[in-house]
Order: sequence, then structure tokens, then C-alpha cells
Amino acid sequence: MKCTVHVMRVVSCSVDCPRLLLQSYTPEDIAAATVTALQRHLPVAVPGVTFLSGGQSEEEASRNLNAINQHTGKRPWALTFSYGRALQASTLEAYKGQQSLVKAGQDAFLKRARVNGLAASGKYIVDGTVAAGAASQSLHVDNHMY
Repeated sequence: MKCTVHVMRVVSCSVDCPRLLLQSYTPEDIAAATVTALQRHLPVAVPGVTFLSGGQSEEEASRNLNAINQHTGKRPWALTFSYGRALQASTLEAYKGQQSLVKAGQDAFLKRARVNGLAASGKYIVDGTVAAGAASQSLHVDNHMY
């Protein structure tokens, strides 16, 4: 166990959840549910957990990871990210496959990487503004096996 890393999604509501129609769960709700699930089921001998973005928007994935790392419950594991799509969407939107926009794509990627690096240590300061563009768009794909 001491040489393994657990890879999972955060505990969250499915896109078909009736509560989503009335009220969404906060990152703090998701953090509490995720940390509780880990406390109940993951041995403390496992050194780390990496979270997949699992269809969340880039910003949602970052805010949830940040809240998990700020959660006051017992967290004996390193909690970080293994995002693919949640790092790519803004990058690809900025780059648009055009050589002249390579720098814009690199800047977008670097921004998401920095945000997630801060979130992995619970130091991402959410400024209250709503993320724009690809960072705010759900990356959920119907019937996709995560």
C-alpha cells in the first residue's frame, strides 16, 4: 500500500440529480463528501490520491480540489490532481490550431496549471468572478466511461 497512488473522481452529484435543478452543491459540500468517503474507505497507508476531473469544468475541478485541501477533516494523504481535459479546454480554445496563437495556448495552459497547483495545496483564492470561456464549460460527455 505504501507505494500506491489512488486515482478517483471527487464525490459529486450526477448530471441527472434532481437537486441540481433546484440548487447546486458547493465545493465545500463536495469536499466534505469526498474526504468522508476517503476516511471511511481508504487506508492511511496509501500515500496519495489524485483526482480526475471527471467531466467537471476546469474551474469547477479547481475549486473542488481547493475545497478538499482546505477541508478541516483528517486527511493523511497527499491530495492532488490528474486532470487531462480540465487542463486542455482553455488551452485548445486559446490556441485554435493556429501557429500564431501558440503563445496564447501556452499562457492558457500555464494559468490552469498554476491554479491547480495552488488548489492542490488549498491556496487557490477564488475571487468570486465566474470563469469565462472554456474554463467554465462542463466537460461532461453523456455515456462516457470515466
